[in-house]
Amino acid sequence: MGAWELLVRVRGFLVLGVLTALFATFAAATPAGAAEDDTQAAYLAARLRENPVYVTDQLPREVPKSMTRDFARVAKRTGVPTYVLVLPGQAASGDALLGAVHDRLGEDGLFVVVDESSVSYAMAFGVSAPAEDALSVCLYELPYDAGPLRKFELFAEVVAQGSEKAAARADAARDKYADDEPAEMYIGPSDRENQSILTGVLVTAVPLLILLLVPGARRWRGKLRGRVPARNKSTDRRLPRWVTPAVALAAAVAVPFAASATFDQTTSSPSPRPRAIDLNARLDRVAEGLAKDPVYTDPESPRVLSTTQLTTLHSRIEKFERSEGGGPVYVSVVPQLFEDESEGDEENFAYALHDKLGKDGVYIVADPLDGYIEVFNHGLRLDSLDLLFDLPESISYGDDEADEAEDHLLGDRLDALMTFLDKSPRTDEPETSGDPYPVTNAITEDDLPSLFGDDFWPGLFLGLLAGGLVYGLLAGAVAIIAAVLRRRRPEPLSTESLPEVSPTEPSMSYLRDTAMVELRTLKADFESAEPTPGRTDTRPGDCLDAALLLLDGDANRLDAADAATLVAITVLSRAGRAALAGKAYNRCCAVNPLHGPAVTRHHARVTAEGRQRRLLHVCGLCRDTAIAAPTTLHTRVLTLPGSSPRARYEDSELLNVIPEGIRRLIEKVRESAHVG
Repeated sequence: MGAWELLVRVRGFLVLGVLTALFATFAAATPAGAAEDDTQAAYLAARLRENPVYVTDQLPREVPKSMTRDFARVAKRTGVPTYVLVLPGQAASGDALLGAVHDRLGEDGLFVVVDESSVSYAMAFGVSAPAEDALSVCLYELPYDAGPLRKFELFAEVVAQGSEKAAARADAARDKYADDEPAEMYIGPSDRENQSILTGVLVTAVPLLILLLVPGARRWRGKLRGRVPARNKSTDRRLPRWVTPAVALAAAVAVPFAASATFDQTTSSPSPRPRAIDLNARLDRVAEGLAKDPVYTDPESPRVLSTTQLTTLHSRIEKFERSEGGGPVYVSVVPQLFEDESEGDEENFAYALHDKLGKDGVYIVADPLDGYIEVFNHGLRLDSLDLLFDLPESISYGDDEADEAEDHLLGDRLDALMTFLDKSPRTDEPETSGDPYPVTNAITEDDLPSLFGDDFWPGLFLGLLAGGLVYGLLAGAVAIIAAVLRRRRPEPLSTESLPEVSPTEPSMSYLRDTAMVELRTLKADFESAEPTPGRTDTRPGDCLDAALLLLDGDANRLDAADAATLVAITVLSRAGRAALAGKAYNRCCAVNPLHGPAVTRHHARVTAEGRQRRLLHVCGLCRDTAIAAPTTLHTRVLTLPGSSPRARYEDSELLNVIPEGIRRLIEKVRESAHVG
């Protein structure tokens, strides 16, 4: 053999060796099951080959496996072949997983991944389907708590509409969401507590307020009007006494019924109640797998253990089982989720597995999604507390490098765990971890408490306090308003001779009769009034003298008096009577002097032309009109009969001083009669 030929053969062997080493390295780095038929995508493709809708058994609290028929029913609405995977959100690696599943399934169609809350991914292969727009509509049109099935129903509805309508709907949903997020569809336990308290408050507060406000309103009306309500039973218009208690009782009965109809939600989640078969499905699957192999890796999750790591782990488990004080080791590489049967509690999961498997040993729970590792001893001569509390964090939770790695370095950490087990102290007697803390009942966890539960009863007491407080505040407000009104207006003089309402366009007969009654009443009251020692008020006499001056001292001349004189006599007589009674009547209403005494000053517009307002003394009714309908106040101004057109009273030379007060009117009468 020549040197050149020998060199060629040596080089060939070297190349073959390098290729062999590279292949071995690749095989060692490839996760377990990386063979074509043992990957996450291959497993899921096989399941879709059996049924186009696959629902995981790892989400029984949110999406029980028994909902497979519901998702299958909705999937038919898309109008295209649809393959649905319902998986934990962390287990679905997005579009890459869908592409891999499609390649292994070898069928075209719309591939959809649904997680525990929504439709998370969707891709169309070989068919026309607006998957992205449908995902956008689901995201923006429905609240986060609508549930995966309801969102998948909306997804299928949008896909069936076609590309053009789906795109328009997606754009509209985005625009609407920017201004107004969809309201939540379900309430939580804290919301139900608030509803119960509110119901209790209304049950007692509403009837109490009825019992207090019905009689109280009558008293308050009298206070605001400045008088005491009539108590004459013959004229009392109050309802029979039994009506108010009857209405209060009816309210106490009606409020609970109304609250029950309004707060009618019974669950805090759209998820149906899981059945026993749903809650045991995953446990049965894992226990069956551990009965065949002490290491069980979840086929629905990404692979995190290579073939070499699995081989090494099996070897370490066999060595530990043969060691002194050792025993079986069962490793479950399975996700721990809040929505699973154990509520994400590793200790409960291990306890249930031990019960299903019926074998003592060390139960290791490794989460392929989060990378956490927990160890529990069941029946071996190992220090259970040492395993529970002294396990290094580098094994339990990993380090920064483990957090960044896709496989969380679970293979290396499980190998370190086996070393820890080899060195862990032995005990004289077998030990078992205590019973785990119970998890929430998966069947009833979403049930809302009764509206009339524990929080309803404190609400009854709060309702009594609230009703009393509201009544007290209203009573205080009415008292304050009444006090202010009393200061701003004098007490009414006499409802018989001092009416607050008088015609705006009185006839001569009305003015004549009114002046006659008022003047005769003043004379009678003045003559019958008993002298009061020290009294210096001359208003009664001044008013009577001025009224008689207008008639030249003869009351019988009223029939010949003009309208202005009759109005002046009426105003003077009323002011005189008020003075005799010790009442304030210094000014009368400047809009219509026949309205009676002024109660306040107000800016008022008393002409139809222009917008100019004047500050006038007005009665209560004119004040209310000036506030509520200021443009109509001029229609209440007194006009005098006997002229065409009828003149306003201010146009009279005698009456134009009335806005200046009663004293000025007396002076004006004296000036007209040339009396000093």
